[in-house]
Amino acid sequence: MDEIVGIRIKEVGKIYKYKVEKVSVNVGERVIVETEKGITIGEIVSVIREKDDTQEKSPIKSVIRKATKEDLERERQNKKKEREVFDICRNKIQEHNLVMKLIGAEYMLNRSKLIFYFTADERVDFRELVKDLAQCFHTRIEMHQIGVRNETKLIGGLGNCGRALCCNTFLKDFEPVSVRVAKDQNLTLNPSKISGLCGRLMCCLTFEHDAYLECDKSNCDVNCGKHNK
Repeated sequence: MDEIVGIRIKEVGKIYKYKVEKVSVNVGERVIVETEKGITIGEIVSVIREKDDTQEKSPIKSVIRKATKEDLERERQNKKKEREVFDICRNKIQEHNLVMKLIGAEYMLNRSKLIFYFTADERVDFRELVKDLAQCFHTRIEMHQIGVRNETKLIGGLGNCGRALCCNTFLKDFEPVSVRVAKDQNLTLNPSKISGLCGRLMCCLTFEHDAYLECDKSNCDVNCGKHNK
């Protein structure tokens, strides 16, 4: 019977569901999968359950096959090449006088597509840049504008606590963080104290928020005399 497995595409990223057909796989193995961006390599991190089509609201893509030594070597070469194309693209951006900050470059496994990630304060007309890059690299070019939180996730760094950033090490998704979370924890509302490298409120403020709320509720119950009746 087919299985549903959880696959992580990037080292720190979301886990996507795929079904496994006609092949035996184990947790920790690398496999070839198709994503919205193209064909790439992912790692199986969990076996969720046996396949049951009645429980799925949308079709689940299948694992194409196990990754071979050649696939892994191609992935390694792509990572090396990405550093080269990054520098070239950054120079091209300067030549075209575009106000944008290049963050990263990513090749699909077969190099049928090259994706560049950037940030910008305003909308950027990069059509001529894309044409220039396509002629330079002889492949399909895509430009993806990302936010400051995703920029920090890609680049990494150290947080106020002195440890590697949560978003760059284990966080799969960004949860909304409001000033109310800081207030509930009686933290100083000094932006430099409660903001991360991205300039947004630190993700870790939410980690123990429920515990603070429960503690406040318990103290309130005691102070109100509910336990003295």
